[in-house]
Amino acid sequence: MANTFVHTELNTTDVRKAKEFYGKLFDWQLEDMAGGMDYTLIKAGENSIGGIMKHPMPGAPSFWLSYVLVDDIHASTAKAKSLGATPIKEAQEVPGMGWFSIFLDPTGACFAIWQTKK
Repeated sequence: MANTFVHTELNTTDVRKAKEFYGKLFDWQLEDMAGGMDYTLIKAGENSIGGIMKHPMPGAPSFWLSYVLVDDIHASTAKAKSLGATPIKEAQEVPGMGWFSIFLDPTGACFAIWQTKK
């Protein structure tokens, strides 16, 4: 089903502290990704529900970012922009997984869209 929230990601200033806190608070299983990316998957049981990463913007506060599933990343990116969203990052590929774009909506709220690789 398209247009549902599918992933929530913590962009944090302190990955170690965040992993310790949330792992203990919710009993989440935290799995560091292999490869060149410093990224931790959050699992609740067998389900991947989100991730934790070092905030990519130095000096910015930690925040949670929600991703909405779309069928076509390029069409949805263009539509968001036409409706007044400000792009932060447009149609970035995550090799082997899919594509995402990140925006500020017209009220200033941050959100992301995600297209899964088929």
